[in-house]
Amino acid sequence: MDKPSGMTSHDVVDRARRLLGTRKVGHAGTLDPMATGVLILGVERGTKLLGHLALDTKAYLATIRLGASTTTDDAEGETLGEAPAADVDEQAIRAGIAALTGDIEQVPSAVSAVKIAGRRAYELVRAGEKVELPPRPVTVHRFDLLAVRRLAATTELDVLVECSSGTYVRALARDLGAALGVGGHLGELRRTRVGPFGIVSARTLEQVEAEPGLSMGLDDAVATAFARREVNQAEATALAHGQRLSPTGRRGAYGVFAPDGKVVALVTEEGGVTRPLVVLAGSGG
Repeated sequence: MDKPSGMTSHDVVDRARRLLGTRKVGHAGTLDPMATGVLILGVERGTKLLGHLALDTKAYLATIRLGASTTTDDAEGETLGEAPAADVDEQAIRAGIAALTGDIEQVPSAVSAVKIAGRRAYELVRAGEKVELPPRPVTVHRFDLLAVRRLAATTELDVLVECSSGTYVRALARDLGAALGVGGHLGELRRTRVGPFGIVSARTLEQVEAEPGLSMGLDDAVATAFARREVNQAEATALAHGQRLSPTGRRGAYGVFAPDGKVVALVTEEGGVTRPLVVLAGSGG
């Protein structure tokens, strides 16, 4: 799904349920209400896959605004401080970006979903409590400067970020602004990829409303996200009934496909046998 701005991930799920006429819709990962872009939804049998997807890398297009820090590290928060930033040196900007690329220690945003004593950090902030989160290791694979716009008192940066799961782009904006001495926050955010799923195959809610249906069928989704093993019909029937197959020596979960190209199950190999993680063969979505 290509999530619009202004909706929570749960809002999108509720709308998808109404448009698709089923309660069996779930999502993997979340996007902030202000953000747009790829939100992984599972429908009907596809909900069984959500807990098994390897969504460990993500890609974003973002706008960072230098010249002000905010309570939420994005444009929706209250301003904490401001400084003239129209003339920030571009080489300093590039050096700051380079310092935030690779394996880094990042303090999550105070309004993140990180749990503290069983409660989400953003819940504590909204309750008026002060939140201090410890840094944690993340990997920023790419942090590319695409454009620089000089405004009256601020500078806006368009950037591309590819990072590990758990990386906060708003925290990158905050830390870059702090390193430059002018403050910074996230102005806009669009997620263009989650794991192997890109924006090209994502549909908007308006498109789903006009033509109800999935952007990717179950067979294609499994083939996109997992390695593939093809079996004969006897093996496919056995696996569909929960029986085990001979191993191949592969590591990690992979999809098993019948001769007709339909996915039978998601499996893993343990103890010399191939056992089903999720049996997907059958009727329905």
